[in-house]
Amino acid sequence: MVPSLKENAHPIEFVLITGLSGAGKSHALNCFEDMGYFCVDNLPPTFIPKFAELCSQSEGKVNKVALVCDMRGGAFFDHLFDALQELEGIGFDYQILFLEAEDDILIRRFKETRRRHPLSNVSLPEAIKKEREALAELRGKANHTIDTSRLTPRELKETLNRLYSSHQRERNMLIHIVSFGFKYGLPPDADLVFDVRFLPNPHYVEHLRPLTGNDEPVKEYLWRWMVTHKFFQKLQDLLLFSIPYYIREGKPHLVVAVGCTGGKHRSVVLANELARVMSERYTVDVEHRDVHKV
Repeated sequence: MVPSLKENAHPIEFVLITGLSGAGKSHALNCFEDMGYFCVDNLPPTFIPKFAELCSQSEGKVNKVALVCDMRGGAFFDHLFDALQELEGIGFDYQILFLEAEDDILIRRFKETRRRHPLSNVSLPEAIKKEREALAELRGKANHTIDTSRLTPRELKETLNRLYSSHQRERNMLIHIVSFGFKYGLPPDADLVFDVRFLPNPHYVEHLRPLTGNDEPVKEYLWRWMVTHKFFQKLQDLLLFSIPYYIREGKPHLVVAVGCTGGKHRSVVLANELARVMSERYTVDVEHRDVHKV
């Protein structure tokens, strides 16, 4: 049995490239390879679950996979839906990229390359029609459908980079980190809320009380305690693990709220450090909602 992704420490981006013959799947696979994906062409569908299992056991060494599966597989292609259902049954996430083009464009491409259509036992127009009909249900399941009729190879690459490049999608994700005081209420737009009221409180240190978490003495006080370091490491690990999943679900921004009692000391220090770490990978801004309240 293929292990569930939930049991693995590293999320896997698993993209199935399919579509009409002559629509540009080979070029697309080359683009994915340039983006750092482990690529496999013409994999028989019955091998997909086992291949997914091998990827899940790579301990993060293989975390981006793109494979082409299409009508070249002949009778094997009929098992594709069974393989996809098996993946869904054990929680293995995947995306389907479907490439297509207009009939006259496909006919012209086949004539220019002198390649045979996989369904070459009939005329080329009839083969294209039969392939469209055979792939109609799969097209309906696709996460992205791209018509390559009017796209140059460069334009197709740009489109794929926009959709699938991890670096591009990470930079497009805006993370808004807000510190706040529980005594003034939760931020209404918060997606994730973390309570740091258990950390040592600078409020009870007389010379630190009038300062804020933006001041160096308060930061030095908080980071003096091992519990602060341990908590921040766990918080950082949680966000670095979960944010890629938010990105894959298409979420354009994430509001992370860090709260202490008054929103003046502890939450400010943690929010600033979190913003510094996250900005190495994502677009981040930080707000200290209650830092100047009495």
